[in-house]
Order: sequence, then C-alpha cells, then structure tokens
Amino acid sequence: MKDSILGFPNLLLVIYLLLLWGGVRSIYAEQVTGQKTINFQWAFGAIKTSEGPGPQPVTRDTTLKTGDQIKFFLKIREKCFVYLLYRSSQGELSVLFPFRFKQLKDEYDISGNHYIPHGDQWFELDEQVGQEKFYLLASATQLYQLETLINAYESADAAKKLVLAERIITDIHTLRKRHLKFKTYAERPVSIIGNMRGTEKASAVKTYDVAEFAVEISADTFYSRTFTIEHQ
Repeated sequence: MKDSILGFPNLLLVIYLLLLWGGVRSIYAEQVTGQKTINFQWAFGAIKTSEGPGPQPVTRDTTLKTGDQIKFFLKIREKCFVYLLYRSSQGELSVLFPFRFKQLKDEYDISGNHYIPHGDQWFELDEQVGQEKFYLLASATQLYQLETLINAYESADAAKKLVLAERIITDIHTLRKRHLKFKTYAERPVSIIGNMRGTEKASAVKTYDVAEFAVEISADTFYSRTFTIEHQ
C-alpha cells in the first residue's frame, strides 16, 4: 500500500508530462501543417501599346516598353498582411501597397477591392529604361522589421537611400530563406512601368478591369513572388 501511495504522485507527473508533450506536438503540427492563414486575390495587368488597346495578364517576368501601362488588383480574403514594393532601374524603392502603414487596419479590410493605382488610373512607363522589379509579399503576421526599414528609407537623405534600399532587398531575401522549408502555396484562377515616382506618371485610359485576370493565392504563413520587367 505504501508503494502505491508513493507511486501516485509519480503517475500524475507522468500524465502531466505526456499531456504537455502532446500539446507541444499539437502546436508544432499546427504551425507546420495547419490551415492556410494567407488567402488573397491578385492580378497584374499590362497594356502593351504595340499589341492593341486591351490589357493582358502579367504572370511571369516580361518585357515592356516606354508608353506601356500597368495596373494591379488585390482583394484580401483572410486576415493577412500583403506588401507590394517597386524598385526602379535606378535602384529607387516605392511602396505601392499598403498605401500607408499607419492605415493598415483600413487597408486590410477583407471586404475591399484594392486597385493600384486607384480608380481608372494606370501607371505608364516613362523614358527611363532598364531592369525593374515588383516584390509581392504576404505574411500571416505583420512584417515590422521590413516596415521599419521602409520608413527609414522614405525619411532618409538622398545619399543614404541606395544603401537602405539594399538593406530592404536583403531583408526580403532573408524572409524568403527563413520560410523556405514551409514553402507550400496554391494559385488558382478566380471566376468572375518605367521610373514611377508615386503616381505622377499615372494616366487615365479606357476603363479596363484587371480583376478579370485575378488568381487566388493561399499559403500557410508566408508567400513571395518577384516580377522582373525588362523596360526597353
């Protein structure tokens, strides 16, 4: 009887440890193979002046020419954080989405359609030729470090901007490597630029809705895609 009484606390300890281990395994499994927490619709459209007036989807690296026009569409379906950055051929960076970090709450309203630029405006590629890149990132959590670097870049003197731009690109590459082992995502169809400086080169064109090219993107914790434009 004495041995049984002494063994009871030990039995409770074993049960507690098993429950604790089971909880840890459950949390880990949820992090690795849990439900996808990133879900949004995305479209990238271009009007090539040499190929007629209508837009066409941009789904991979492509070549565009001065005078061509581009536009983006975003619709966030699950609470996540989406970023769209542009880097010009001169190494300058612009945040195309979100429009202001301090307005994240409003801009990440999952009920809203977001067109970049707004309304019927389209970005038009100017005379500055060269290789340009668009970085699309989505995360289940807010990317505070990336936002801090971008804020520092936007407030920095011109002499410091190129260095800060490189740090931002490095941070994007680091994020990709960090999430490489969890790189599972899906893209499916949805039924239904030159040296850009803000939107001052944006121009109105006949109304076209790039949302018709939208694909639905879903991922676990992180998603990234880079579109390289050879601007001729």
